[in-house]
Amino acid sequence: MSSDHVQPSTERSAAGAPLTGAETPYLELLARGASADAYEQPVLLARAEGRPTEQIVALEQAKLLALRVRSELEGRRRREAELSALFETAHDLAGLRDLDAVLQAIVQRARSLLGTDVAYLSLNDPARGDTYMRVTEGSVAARFQQLRLGMGEGLGGLVAQTARPYVTDDYFKDDRFQHTLAIDAGVRDEGLVAILGVPLTLGHHVIGVLFAADRRARVFEREQIALLGSFAALAAAAIDTANLLSETRSALADLERANEIIRDRSGVIERASDVHDRLAQLVLHGGGVHDVAAAVSEVLDGTVEFTEATAVPAAALEASRAEGHAVRYRDDWVAAVVAGGELLGALVLRGQPGLDPVDQSTLERAATVTSLLLLARRSAAEAEQRVRGELLDDLLDARDRDPRLLRERAARLHADLDARHVVLAARLDAVAADAEQEADARRRLWSAASHLAATRHGLAAARDGGTVLLLPLTGDDTATALARRTARHLGTAVHEAVTVGASAPVEDLAAHPDAVAAGYEEGRRCLEALRLLGRPGDGAAAEDFGFLGLLLAGDRDVAGFVGRTIGPVVAYDERRGTDLLRTLDAYFSCGMSPARTKDDLHVHVNTVAQRLERVGRLLGDDWQSPARALEIQLALRLHRLSGPAQR
Repeated sequence: MSSDHVQPSTERSAAGAPLTGAETPYLELLARGASADAYEQPVLLARAEGRPTEQIVALEQAKLLALRVRSELEGRRRREAELSALFETAHDLAGLRDLDAVLQAIVQRARSLLGTDVAYLSLNDPARGDTYMRVTEGSVAARFQQLRLGMGEGLGGLVAQTARPYVTDDYFKDDRFQHTLAIDAGVRDEGLVAILGVPLTLGHHVIGVLFAADRRARVFEREQIALLGSFAALAAAAIDTANLLSETRSALADLERANEIIRDRSGVIERASDVHDRLAQLVLHGGGVHDVAAAVSEVLDGTVEFTEATAVPAAALEASRAEGHAVRYRDDWVAAVVAGGELLGALVLRGQPGLDPVDQSTLERAATVTSLLLLARRSAAEAEQRVRGELLDDLLDARDRDPRLLRERAARLHADLDARHVVLAARLDAVAADAEQEADARRRLWSAASHLAATRHGLAAARDGGTVLLLPLTGDDTATALARRTARHLGTAVHEAVTVGASAPVEDLAAHPDAVAAGYEEGRRCLEALRLLGRPGDGAAAEDFGFLGLLLAGDRDVAGFVGRTIGPVVAYDERRGTDLLRTLDAYFSCGMSPARTKDDLHVHVNTVAQRLERVGRLLGDDWQSPARALEIQLALRLHRLSGPAQR
């Protein structure tokens, strides 16, 4: 029977719908990948031939189903193409050799998959504070290819500034962007109308922007924005990998240069070869500066020491630095340890005035290796300091409240957030002559605090013009003692007076990171109190300020204040059943007059005198001084007010 007279069948499709035979022409269209317009032909032909209405309706339904299938197939083919392009790009990235080639491939594939006229990529220039074109595909205008966009200027500048994707279907009619003559001229030369830009990010930092653009009005779909974002992520990874490779090559080049220096004339001079082998082994096995000095001492049959710059005669050190060689000073030889123009110290060979050129070269090579080791140690220390500061910043700002994650981060730094800690606020007291000197002083304070935190298994960060430390409290140590030791330690390290205010002990910081912020505020209040009281360079906690400590403490430790002030009297009354507290209260109420006190208590004046003598032995001879008397009266009142709650 011909297709003109297809009769309904009782067969059913996989979806359960009856198969009428109307699907046949659409299956053929699907099989050969016909265009969407071709799917109208079977219906038009059936109407032209005057077929029954039910057949035409069946064809219409089959057409809609076929178009849905076609759309789904097209979507899958498109997604397969996108995934294939992403996979190929990731493969290129895995075998990265030429950054420009990888970025060019990313831009080409983005343009092809999004079907745009142009695709391009810009990178941020931190030195100039703008973003510039790095790679273009499909561009024909030279001025466009050389564009630089200031942060916030144009669509790209806005993406670079905000780290968010932006899209416009008509750039020149879109007033969300800051239009400039240079940018608009470049875009106009290229003839662009619709533009999509997504950020290239590394961590939280935007390093550039990836664009796709058309020379006609166009609406970019959400899937296309996401696809371009995926390419942007690959581009950022490529750039990061290239930077890491560059840094690695540079570090390897530095080490290679050091090795070349050590190998110099090694084939001729056996002793120099021995030094090279020894120092290379030290570097590979993580040896330190003093290990290098010890190895060179053995080779040179002398005593070689690494010495700080301040402990070496200035004239000899400067001569070695200027000449780039070891110089003789009396019976010693001095080799400056220099890196990038910075003087890090010196290697000093003692008691060898008659050093031959080969041994002199050996000492110089050892100084070069020492500088590399010092730089590596400094880089590691600075990295650890930054990580400690970031963790403390998170605790202070209470951004990361996952206790498990906080504990893991602290454990990597050998810190225990479950231990008791004290939050200390430290600040320099000297006033710097200018902003540069002040910034240098703050850096020295932060460096000293970071070193102290690392050695004490704590944390340190720069904040509010000073430094904040989080240090563990061990044994019978107190917040006051820790604050005073810290003030002395930091003051000695920076050669200036450093004032330190401490919080009361805080605990369980992983579960309660907000306690760190509260402790910091308490420490700052103590620090300000020390400065107002004329005690620069000192350290103290709220408990050191008597009743003033109630105002300074974040948790208003009333019981602690009462215990510190009149605790011995309270304990004595409880043990002996005496009335010392009542006698004290009456004594102050009667204007500190024993005669009036005995009338108020209905006892003999000698009884009052004996009780007050006992109070003096418990509280100290100065208990009636104005300052102590004021604190005792306040403590008596607070004790009386808290009595009912305790009962």
